Amino acid sequence: MPRLSRFFVKSALLCLVLGGAMAGLALSGAGGLPPLLLALRPLAWHLLTVGWATQLIFGVAFWMFPHLPGGPPRGDERLAWLAFWTLNSGLALRALGEPLVTLGPMPLTAVLLPLAATLQLAAVLLFVLLTWPGVRSLSARHPPG
Repeated sequence: MPRLSRFFVKSALLCLVLGGAMAGLALSGAGGLPPLLLALRPLAWHLLTVGWATQLIFGVAFWMFPHLPGGPPRGDERLAWLAFWTLNSGLALRALGEPLVTLGPMPLTAVLLPLAATLQLAAVLLFVLLTWPGVRSLSARHPPG
């Protein structure tokens, strides 16, 4: 497994643990949880969908998709690393900003959440750009000859 795939998969597993724990706390309702813990619900689902599922898909896709003819087998790996760091930066900003929303409108959340979403979207687009050339028919990979 390539190093980058291991980073994606390990980050995905970390998000699974964090998101699962947050979801469990927020949904348990045990002990009259404070409103801030209830505010973790959207963050928990975000960590589970973007943090766990998306990163796991990215890591396995980077590892398993067909190699590109000529040049590096998986394309420009710098682009893939940029997607990794961009996605995780967006997740970190989301983790900071999401709970603050419960405290009411504030300029910080007006910046953090759109920036987090933009970084995550950029990461997805980078990964699609990197992966797209490898999605081709079997005959295109092995021309008759």
